[in-house]
Amino acid sequence: MTETEPAPEPAPAPIRVLLVDDDPLVRSGLRLMLGGASGVEIVAEAADGSEVEPLVDAHAPDVVLMDIRMPTVDGLAATETLRRRPHPPEVVMLTTFNTDDHVLRALRAGAAGFVLKHTPPPQIVEAVRKVAAGEPVLSPAVVRQLIAQVADGTGPGDRAALARRRLAGLGEREREVAVAVGRGRSNAEIAADLYLSVPTVKTHVSRVLTKLGLNNRVQIALLVHDAGES
Repeated sequence: MTETEPAPEPAPAPIRVLLVDDDPLVRSGLRLMLGGASGVEIVAEAADGSEVEPLVDAHAPDVVLMDIRMPTVDGLAATETLRRRPHPPEVVMLTTFNTDDHVLRALRAGAAGFVLKHTPPPQIVEAVRKVAAGEPVLSPAVVRQLIAQVADGTGPGDRAALARRRLAGLGEREREVAVAVGRGRSNAEIAADLYLSVPTVKTHVSRVLTKLGLNNRVQIALLVHDAGES
């Protein structure tokens, strides 16, 4: 009597991507690059931030690759609008970095990170896969470099005081985890440092995000830096 072979697991659904850039050549390059990647599907394209919400409603993308600078509604405004929705897609900003002074504001608005427009194709594909899996594509160390270069409209003293008040509302262990995230520690590293299991660390990170009303680990890192604890 032979044992029944287990049924093969179904293949994971492809990562659905919306491309948003006012330059048709950039969109074409991204479409060719991502369209040939295994497990990634381009579901729609937009030339301006004003087109994003209707396309998200129609196609339910997992990830939006969004240019920051567009003529009518820029990527920053579109990201802020998207991230206020229930169950929003992840947003990765496309930028030239050296000339774009809105990167930090985009991260504060809830973007999961950013990639340079001239990033090698495999890295852009990897960025899409990471954010679809809930991982940021910008390390806290790079966030700190950005903070030193980019200013928003809030005075640094006011921002620091507000950040400290928000962190004070966390439990002791949650605060330890938040500070560790702000210092660029991975879940495994935090677990080792604090003698916790990795699932427990993940639970604490989720609670920190919920209590602070944040979208992702990058925003935790920004808040910890603002409080002067990174």
